[in-house]
Amino acid sequence: MRSVTSVALLAAVATMLPAAGLPYFNVLSEDAGAWPAILSSIGLQRQPAGVSRVFVARTGAAASAEWKGRVEQGDLLILEGESALAEMFGFRPTREQMKVTSLSDIHRPELSIVWEKGLELPVYGLPAGAQVFAKERWNGGPLMAGMRMKAGAVLWVAAPPGERGCERFPYLLSALSDLGLEPPFRTSRLWAFFDSAYRSRVDLDYFASRWRKAGISALHVAAWHFFESDPKQDRYLVQLIEACHREGILVYAWLELPHVSDQFWEQHPEWREKTAVLQDAQLDWRKLMNLRNRDCFRAVSAGVDQLIARFDWDGVNLAELYFESLEGMANPARFTPMNDDVRGEFRAHGGFDPIELFGKRKDGASKKLFLDFRSDLTRRMQEEWLAKLEGARKNKPHLDLVLTHVDDRFDTGMREAIGADASRVLPLLDKHSFTFLVEDPATVWHLGPQRYQTIAERYRKLTTHREKLAIDLNIVDRYQNVYPTKQQTGVELFQLVHSAAANFSRVALYFENSLLPPDIPLLPSAAAAVTRMERMGTKTVVDSAAGVGIPWKGPALVDGEAWPAADPDTVWLPAGAHSVEAAGAALLLHLVWLNGDLKASHAGEGRIEFSYESSARAIAVLDAAPRRMEIDGVAETPHFAGPTTILLPRGQHVVTLAIQ
Repeated sequence: MRSVTSVALLAAVATMLPAAGLPYFNVLSEDAGAWPAILSSIGLQRQPAGVSRVFVARTGAAASAEWKGRVEQGDLLILEGESALAEMFGFRPTREQMKVTSLSDIHRPELSIVWEKGLELPVYGLPAGAQVFAKERWNGGPLMAGMRMKAGAVLWVAAPPGERGCERFPYLLSALSDLGLEPPFRTSRLWAFFDSAYRSRVDLDYFASRWRKAGISALHVAAWHFFESDPKQDRYLVQLIEACHREGILVYAWLELPHVSDQFWEQHPEWREKTAVLQDAQLDWRKLMNLRNRDCFRAVSAGVDQLIARFDWDGVNLAELYFESLEGMANPARFTPMNDDVRGEFRAHGGFDPIELFGKRKDGASKKLFLDFRSDLTRRMQEEWLAKLEGARKNKPHLDLVLTHVDDRFDTGMREAIGADASRVLPLLDKHSFTFLVEDPATVWHLGPQRYQTIAERYRKLTTHREKLAIDLNIVDRYQNVYPTKQQTGVELFQLVHSAAANFSRVALYFENSLLPPDIPLLPSAAAAVTRMERMGTKTVVDSAAGVGIPWKGPALVDGEAWPAADPDTVWLPAGAHSVEAAGAALLLHLVWLNGDLKASHAGEGRIEFSYESSARAIAVLDAAPRRMEIDGVAETPHFAGPTTILLPRGQHVVTLAIQ
């Protein structure tokens, strides 16, 4: 592919002043390839060359001497493949050739990065001082390199990044960040799942701080490990919750019913679920119990009550309460429920024992009758447990509820496979207050980010409570043949998260232990849903769907008022369009982090005021401890979770804080 960019256009661009501080990029070619998909995944916006700061010169780009001065003044130039412009900066092909099928990247050297389609490429010579970010795994030939040049930088890649942008250089954006590209936005709205089995001996304060930097506002903790009380285990969980609360992170009890706990399984063989071959339903890691048995239900219900009461949870996630298996009736050894209670209930409903479906009864009508019954049974069980958990709010009114439900609208086979039917469950939002968290099924993990728009559209048709729809992304090794990495990381991960955040009110990640260190710094930017950022005189105008943080140093005015919602590096804005500009005097008190939807904020002499909305209790992190607090105009004693961290009530409220 040859660039169509003319020397005249390059020269014209090079004479323009850098648009410092604006997240604009431009591809210097009529064929932009996958570069817009790559750069927009962390919030950069495609704009004309005259206002851009990040530029992409594709293969064959003409040289122009003015570019060196442009870069030195602050531009970031990306060079793709072989071109006169790349040679001008010292990236020159030699006569030696290499076959590239696998590469090693300094951001994750041990990670296997394999190209689906290998390329024959020249071995390039690099300019003095260039840093190699990625190289061919076996012969060490450079494939991605860059260098800083005064205020700006140059990044070179040996080949186009692929049709989707993620096929060849997973950590391209990390390299840009190393060279000085500051992500334009950040969010504090991500959720993450957490299993203590993977974090049994860690510094919890360190990890809580790390999660907050990753934009994680809530941790959904595997609660089955703590179903039965154990002093050592309980102490660990108390410390985890306290560490999270100090950092402004909510903690949810993540339940995986009908799995209860390993100990419960061992103690109650009489209540074990059965498969269609009438064996105990120990499937993968889950050991399923028969919750349709009323004695079992009462025992599990009492245990859940105790679990919620023992710890300072902020919410409960009722996850995957349906049946096995992904293969449906085609695999009797994994098909549930076939316990005596369900078989008896269906016999009264349908007139035959459903175990016959795996013997002599093969007609489609009988199969449909049972599968419909099974889907309705799933809904009834979910409603029963939602009502049960809502009852826990009598003692803990701050509790939030989440129902995690595998997608059956995009992968329509899920209904027959596991009994999941969103069309039956979503009407429950009319009667119960919870977030409906759509789980991305394993069958589509290999597909691209565009699927999230399609999934969102299909669910929006089923409910008027669209603000209650969220999406759960599984960031794990995939069983499909996928390239360049088995797990989503780097550009691919950012594209997935960015698309999900643009289409759902909340994005959850399964799970925090699988997030790779190179992805953490850019993850909050990928999850930010911003539609516009532009300069208007001395003001910067930002329009976001759900609130956003923008990089900022020093005091700020937002919409003309002194703005206290800020940390030393970020100004936090509510949803909608807002203008930001520099202010004169610094404030005495700042709201540096809020776990809730910020609605408005004001500042006075030694005091700040902000309004918020939260489905769970909110957590406010300040830069100084307040001496006085009012909530909705009524004086309250602050409930501190840390030296400057305050727990706030669930719902919509106005908070006034004063340090004098």
